[in-house]
Amino acid sequence: MTGEERADGGAGDGSDPDRVRRLDPATVDRIAAGEVVTRPARVVGELIDNALDAGASRVEIAVDGDGTDRIRVADDGHGMDREDARLAVERHATSKLAPDGDPVGVASLGFRGEALAAIAEAARLELVTGDGGAVGTRVVVDGTASGGGPAGDRGSEDPAVTDAGRARGTTVVVEDLFATRPARRESLAGPATEFARISSLVADYALANPEVAFTLEHDGSRTLSTPGSGVTEALLGVYDRETASRSTELAASAEIEGAGGRDESVPIAVAGALAYPSVTRSSRDHVRVSVNGRPVRNDRLAAAVRAGYGRLLPDRREPVAAVDVSLPPARVDPNVHPAKREVGLRDADAVADAVESVVADALTGADLRRKREVDTGLDGALEPVGGDEGERPAAFADAEPVGTFRDLYVLAEDGDELLVIDGHAAHERVNYERLARAFEGEAVPTVPLDPPATVSLSADEAAAAEAHADALAALGFETEPFGGGTVRLRSVPAPFGRAADADAFRDALAALSDAESAGTGSVRDDLLADLACHPSLKRGEFDDLDDGGLRDLLDRLGECDRPFACPHGRPTVLSVDEATFAAGFGRKR
Repeated sequence: MTGEERADGGAGDGSDPDRVRRLDPATVDRIAAGEVVTRPARVVGELIDNALDAGASRVEIAVDGDGTDRIRVADDGHGMDREDARLAVERHATSKLAPDGDPVGVASLGFRGEALAAIAEAARLELVTGDGGAVGTRVVVDGTASGGGPAGDRGSEDPAVTDAGRARGTTVVVEDLFATRPARRESLAGPATEFARISSLVADYALANPEVAFTLEHDGSRTLSTPGSGVTEALLGVYDRETASRSTELAASAEIEGAGGRDESVPIAVAGALAYPSVTRSSRDHVRVSVNGRPVRNDRLAAAVRAGYGRLLPDRREPVAAVDVSLPPARVDPNVHPAKREVGLRDADAVADAVESVVADALTGADLRRKREVDTGLDGALEPVGGDEGERPAAFADAEPVGTFRDLYVLAEDGDELLVIDGHAAHERVNYERLARAFEGEAVPTVPLDPPATVSLSADEAAAAEAHADALAALGFETEPFGGGTVRLRSVPAPFGRAADADAFRDALAALSDAESAGTGSVRDDLLADLACHPSLKRGEFDDLDDGGLRDLLDRLGECDRPFACPHGRPTVLSVDEATFAAGFGRKR
């Protein structure tokens, strides 16, 4: 199956780009670090790479036990003729790279030619392939009988090649993996752990290549299936209906400035699916990133995806997301890690910035409302308002306040739904976005203090107040030195008419100093979230609001870019459908 590659992995030497060829020694030296098969998941990954490079629209994987007993990978790609199939099990023979080609910038996934040969060294390998001709080809290499040594290195021990019946495509069966390498077998984890690695890897590929149908079977039972009809359907196959229904797709293209200082622009495309902030996990393993369809581990890109969620995520929770980044092959080096799970990016910082921006825009533009099916269960009656993708309406424009509950929750009627708004969380979101816009040049509302407040500062704090005077003023704090380690506070921010206080000024000063020393904007965001909390209405203060005041709160919340979560990631709005009430009371709608 190593002979099955995409046409864009051409030889560059004037020959048929799909032919399998032996690499020259210099090229072999450059890629030899990737030849070791270390565990069953590596075998599965190499075979999936070959299937995708063959243009497969369906890939079927079956695993027995931990994968050392048997692995079977079948595809419907373009297959190989007999000569290519014979060469495909030789070391350093590939159709993915010219004999003297540069592995950096190669467009295929599994360009290393020794994949099948390395597997055959450690197992019994059977390859059955057909290119659409009348007769297919079966190639068998038994590394367990010879004690190792790939075809092409074993002298007279040639692979067994016979006729076979096979429609267009390739099937590879690997049995008795590491049978002659007891130390390697003993180094593996338990069967459940090894299969979990395989399952996670297949899920990565399915989400990175959502137009390809994947199935995974374990000991005869199907554990994963995706239809190949899009990323939302792939999300459903990998996770569940709840995760898929509470997600939005993203697809955006941009030009970034290439590294190297030559004023070159580099095209980039970002696609995938983002689960809404109400769907989270406790670990970071569910942020899946890929580059040109290749699942990779890249902390910079994964961090960019999380940064795109901003403050929509609850504290200590991680998002569920699958994001594929498409770049020109020349900007990607897939040869920096033996397992090909890491790649080098020439424009890493610019790519990460673009990913963060695309994710943030997708979440801002998505309609985060969601209508749920009738559910009379106590746990399901109230759900954070989430949503189907689509144009975002003027949020809450048609909602009519009907009162408050427990002097904190604002109740509003919106069509067939009863909205329950956490008044404090909603007010925090309003204040947070107003303060954030102040850093972008929009003035934040302020109120003067009469008389001005005198705030005593340490020497360090006084120096910081002077250094950050402009930033403090942008936030709405007008100060002037008063001598003796004190400052006069003449005005304070008052978003939505509620004034901050001297404690908020101290918090702002400390956070600005921390942000400067950290060199990041994350501390600033924490500061804005804390500042937004100070003047926000709290429990016990909502009974004083009349219908006009409640209407103003809804209007201001509806104007926010991200109205459905407070700055700390908690939901602002829950919804109950009328059908839920009707079902609970035994009524027909």
